[in-house]
Amino acid sequence: MFKKALLFCCAALLAVGAQAQGLVKMKAGMVTGIDQVGLPIALERGFFEKYGLDVQIARPYATGVDALNALQAGESDIVQVGVPMIGAVLRGMDLVALGNYSGNATKLGSDATMALIARADSGIVKGDLKSLKGKKIAASFGTINHLYALALLEKAGLTPNDVTLVNTPPPDMTVALLSKGIDAFSAWDPWPIVALKDVPGAVEVIRGGDVISYLGFNVATRAWVEKNGDTIEKFLAAVSEADKWMRANPKQAAQVATRWIPGLKQEVAEAAMAFNIQQADRRLSANNYRALYSAQQTLHKLGFLKSTFDVNKHIEPKHMLAVMQKYPQLFSDLPAIPADAAIGPGYQFKP
Repeated sequence: MFKKALLFCCAALLAVGAQAQGLVKMKAGMVTGIDQVGLPIALERGFFEKYGLDVQIARPYATGVDALNALQAGESDIVQVGVPMIGAVLRGMDLVALGNYSGNATKLGSDATMALIARADSGIVKGDLKSLKGKKIAASFGTINHLYALALLEKAGLTPNDVTLVNTPPPDMTVALLSKGIDAFSAWDPWPIVALKDVPGAVEVIRGGDVISYLGFNVATRAWVEKNGDTIEKFLAAVSEADKWMRANPKQAAQVATRWIPGLKQEVAEAAMAFNIQQADRRLSANNYRALYSAQQTLHKLGFLKSTFDVNKHIEPKHMLAVMQKYPQLFSDLPAIPADAAIGPGYQFKP
């Protein structure tokens, strides 16, 4: 009997080993944001293995700029970033966006995971963006929270010259607010929710508001994309299934987030996840092209960019479109993409 059991165990181990050997290895990177957790969910729930991948996730980076530096250094094959992609492309990095980790394919405005938080004694009034004038506001330059801060100033009829913008990584913003080094900060979740809990009297001046169209792409270098089409489609299918699981199971998804974002508490993760699932839409549409185009135009108009690029050259939709066609059940809980925003292979965006 013992001999039979031993033979069975050996056979099982050999089978597992053979299965593991058949998986395609790849490395992926993420940032410390609640909207990035579709990636570790795909790992923890076994979706990568289901689609034939053996994915290693690097330690979460503080910002998308750090993630792109890791991509350039070969630490990752694919990363999740948004606005930092713009500056990297303009500096000569040949990047391709393949799908959304966060965003909205059905409409233009989407910033539910963004908020601006102020100190109680800052003089900034909840809901009154004009009260930002003359204040010291933290943002991470070249990222989506920088774009969000600029859009809020524009909405208030102010310019960047009316405030002092302070370049700060999101994980450091709460401490900066506590120490009164800044009056307010703009950031993605979970950091606004963390500050509301940890900074006595902190005020949420505004959350979301559809003042920007969120940019959150799965990004890789063109050289890697051109050699790994099948792997990309497997990856996008796995993270799309993770997104659907996350939308249906936000409390459990929040638990996953606490294991990947250092210091994140369960109650904060659950609060942040409620906003995150509102824009967890991996699909691509004309709205995502326009979001990238509009972000460039805003940053160029305000003097933060010296030039812009053709978005058609840096978004490759065919892999995501193939996943949408092959696995429609992964998106069955999402609103349909409007006909005037739907795209097909070879789509060309026209401003």
